Amino acid sequence: MGIDWSRVVSVDDLRRLAARRIPRPIFGFIDGGAEDEVGLADNRAAFDRWKLRHRVFVDVAQVDTATDLLGEPSRLPLAIAPTGLAGLAWPRAEVALARAAAAFGVPFTLATPSTCSIERVAREAGGRLWYQLYVLRDRDYTMKLGRRARDAGYEALVVTGDLAVGGERERDARNGFTVPVRPRLANILELLGHPRWLWQLATHGVPAIENLADWGGGNQGAQTLAAMIAAQFDPSVTWDELARLRDAWPRKLVLKGILAAEDAERAVAVGADGIVVSNHGGRQLDGTVAPLDALPEAVRAVAGRIAVLMDGGVRRGSHIAKACALGAHGVLVGRATLYGVAAAGEAGARHALAILADELGRTMALLGCRSVNALDARCMRRA
Repeated sequence: MGIDWSRVVSVDDLRRLAARRIPRPIFGFIDGGAEDEVGLADNRAAFDRWKLRHRVFVDVAQVDTATDLLGEPSRLPLAIAPTGLAGLAWPRAEVALARAAAAFGVPFTLATPSTCSIERVAREAGGRLWYQLYVLRDRDYTMKLGRRARDAGYEALVVTGDLAVGGERERDARNGFTVPVRPRLANILELLGHPRWLWQLATHGVPAIENLADWGGGNQGAQTLAAMIAAQFDPSVTWDELARLRDAWPRKLVLKGILAAEDAERAVAVGADGIVVSNHGGRQLDGTVAPLDALPEAVRAVAGRIAVLMDGGVRRGSHIAKACALGAHGVLVGRATLYGVAAAGEAGARHALAILADELGRTMALLGCRSVNALDARCMRRA
């Protein structure tokens, strides 16, 4: 039975569909955060701390949600964020997400531990592509990934800085989601309760981290290679390493995981073209300041010299409007489109973007803002 999209009217509706379609350990991996998940919840709650202030008797017959992101046009002030191991939710999920982004005229960011290769996504999806890079202990391989992204036409390198060590995601432990997988009776019963997901797995095979197939001697299973990546996270990476990456990468460079104004200033000094104010979706250090709350300080620190994006908790078009009103050039959305792809592949990802686009346009019209540039601090009041 197909999905009646007319009844799927919010990102939370897509989340419920995803929770029904995929096994609980996989959904928990997508949906969960670190430790008590206080930071995860506060990322969303931060948007409620700002109330919208509309203007009336403004001609909003034509509202334009388009803007520039990193110097190129985007239909929305939005890019799809990098999400690792997305192929556990849907076969070749990264290609589906990238195609949805291309159809909507927004950028897509491919994660380092992706189940589709840099080259496959460029070849099968196209559109505006950014590549998210972890600086691994194996520096030669790290630089090789950057060269592959450059040769495949990716326009931006997004270097994630808030993963010196992996966060403690207790929901994964409770659900039996481990890397590598250690099957338990409860998990086997859970998998058997999701026959459509199992049929896709049987048809397409267990997803591998295709992006890193030539690392470590072959195309290994997603879980095994993910464990190798975890061992390769390097807690010794410093700003000096970023300066070397800046010298090696010829296109746009974005630093993701910025929360402190001091780090935003360092990003400018190292030659970055943009930052993403982010706490890794609440998946790393629990209890951090919400990115939306950290955004104004970061905007002041860079003083218009580089682009400022933010992610974390974005589930509504009104959330995008609030972020832009606080000075962001745009947002990254991760779970919203991942719920969509987990529910129905590319069609679900497109529906997620359609929901956000419709909500943003309606929010702007009701605020009395005809363009994204008109969204500013006058549109809101702190609750």
